[in-house]
Amino acid sequence: MSHPLVTAPIGRSLLRLAGPTTAVMGMQVVVAVAEAWFVARLGVDSLAGIALVIPFVTLMMNMANGGMGGGVASALARALGAGRLDDARALVLHALLLGLGCSLVFTLFAWIALPTAFRWLGGSGAVLQQALAFSTVWFGGAAVVWLNAFLSALLRGGGDAATPSRIGFVLSVIYIPLLGVLTLGLGDWRGLGLVGSAIAPLITGGVGVALLGRAIAIGRAGFWRTLAGVPLQPRLFAEILRVGAMGSVSTVTATFTAMLVTGLVGRFGTAALAGYSIGMRLEFMLAPLAFGIGTGATTLVGIAAGADAWQRAVKVAWTGGLIAFAAMGAIGWAVALLPATWSSLFASDPAVVAASVACIVHVAPFYCLFGLGLTLNFASQGAGRMAVPVAASVARLVVAAAGGWFAAEKLGLGLDGVFMAVAASLAIYGLLIAGALLFFPWKSRRR
Repeated sequence: MSHPLVTAPIGRSLLRLAGPTTAVMGMQVVVAVAEAWFVARLGVDSLAGIALVIPFVTLMMNMANGGMGGGVASALARALGAGRLDDARALVLHALLLGLGCSLVFTLFAWIALPTAFRWLGGSGAVLQQALAFSTVWFGGAAVVWLNAFLSALLRGGGDAATPSRIGFVLSVIYIPLLGVLTLGLGDWRGLGLVGSAIAPLITGGVGVALLGRAIAIGRAGFWRTLAGVPLQPRLFAEILRVGAMGSVSTVTATFTAMLVTGLVGRFGTAALAGYSIGMRLEFMLAPLAFGIGTGATTLVGIAAGADAWQRAVKVAWTGGLIAFAAMGAIGWAVALLPATWSSLFASDPAVVAASVACIVHVAPFYCLFGLGLTLNFASQGAGRMAVPVAASVARLVVAAAGGWFAAEKLGLGLDGVFMAVAASLAIYGLLIAGALLFFPWKSRRR
């Protein structure tokens, strides 16, 4: 029997799946603004310190929610689209075990390798201490992040985007004041500084794991799940990893890009690094919008792919991609027209504001293409066709890092040259993925 989402209207189905996730991702924009504001109150050292950590935090968050999480949602959606209910039930256990394994890898990596990485990126003195204080605690709770991401992915892959979105929205509302109190204190208590900003998300994340686990246990993913008597099957791990590993390569490449660019910016001093942190906050705030739209596309495309309805899968991808193009483009251009206003929300130091303005003016106009490419990347996860997104991520790395170094050092463009290269890398990323789907649309591999 065909899954209902194989024949349902695309626009309405995408709205139902992407709407709740996009709404909670919009709330994450508010959360990101609050996080930046609270950290800015701690001073320039804290801003620069968090700039060192952000690439690694982004790596794990994007891998958990987007790369590997997309593999989880895609595997479940394809199983349901093909009518393989036994596999769908078994995927719950396999996903949870995989999530715990990934979290252990990240915790060990953070505790062993990040001190050296921070120094390589230019961290020293108080800036390095701030970065280490945050990363030690936050990555110590990595299991909370991974389980939260995979449980949400299972629900979305089963066609229920509303439940994880409701939980995420409520917890985000609670998170903001909790973050403020733990970071800056309350009354005579001075708070925990950056350590407090690392503890707050782990508290709300733990509550999220409990609520999401209960939702799956009562059948919100479209089937009753049980962990009892489910044998471990290598092919189901492979079903997740076939897409998740490729998606994670894209995530690692994107994070490596951010690390290299951060290293380039760090050569221009602490003020430049702090300004870059503020400027690039806009990207971290907008990317969740593409994530919200893209995860809806992952489910719809995955179910269509499982049912061998490839023409429908391509239509879903373009619908989601163009919506993200318009939404992220509108916000990016709006901020690009008022860069000083945006930057002054988070800093008053003239050198920091100047660096932030330079970043925004060069980069923000190209967020439309970045949103298009990122959403099509998620749609590609649903289709199980990840070669082009991975290639586009590598191209983005080369243009941003090598191009930034060449523009700054060989052409003498300085910090502006680095930001020009970042802008070009976003444009190339989006155009490569969109161009490939336009000229070589997905087709069935069945004979």
